[in-house]
Amino acid sequence: MAGFSEYNIGKFNQEISCFLFACFFSGTNEEATPEPHPRKYKCGLSAPCPPKHLAFRLVSGAANVIGPKICLEDKMLVSSVKNNVGRGLNIALVNGVTGELLETKTFDMWAGDVSDLLKFLRPLHEGTLVFVASFDDAATKLNEESRRLFEELGSTAVKDLAFRDSWVFVGAKGIENKSPFEQRMKNSKSSNKYEGWPESLEMDGCIPLRPPLES
Repeated sequence: MAGFSEYNIGKFNQEISCFLFACFFSGTNEEATPEPHPRKYKCGLSAPCPPKHLAFRLVSGAANVIGPKICLEDKMLVSSVKNNVGRGLNIALVNGVTGELLETKTFDMWAGDVSDLLKFLRPLHEGTLVFVASFDDAATKLNEESRRLFEELGSTAVKDLAFRDSWVFVGAKGIENKSPFEQRMKNSKSSNKYEGWPESLEMDGCIPLRPPLES
């Protein structure tokens, strides 16, 4: 070991020992503290909603294979597991004052009758929240009146919604402004994630409850 001082030889031996025994006892005896997992809140949100707000998450269907999801206040309202999804528009109606689920329904916009959708949307009460997630094709059977009804609920994208576009939307009956909760992904051969379909959309947030209407 020419050229090695006693210090270097000792350091060399210590490093060899570290390698052989993985330095289990080097330094302190305290084990490294694992990094905590990010906390998730209702519906998987990264932060809690303020008081008197509803936490939600919408996921549109992926191609014609994986169904959409509608989660509200940590309760799954619409999902394949609940066996209440369908091709077209998947809609959940919620009381905007109490947050209570009123009804869920699907409307086939490829082979169905748009009159069923019109009968569903026309009589909505003031303040009703409308959660929408697309699956496969949500637009082919939409007509002028059905698009106008969604616009009255706060949608800006529905007027351009086309064959196999992905769409998620939260609106309300009687909304004064356009809804901030809406996403649309255009069906385009050049950018589609799946063959013939765009990628699935995911949107979450917090919706303020509406004050009770004065009698």
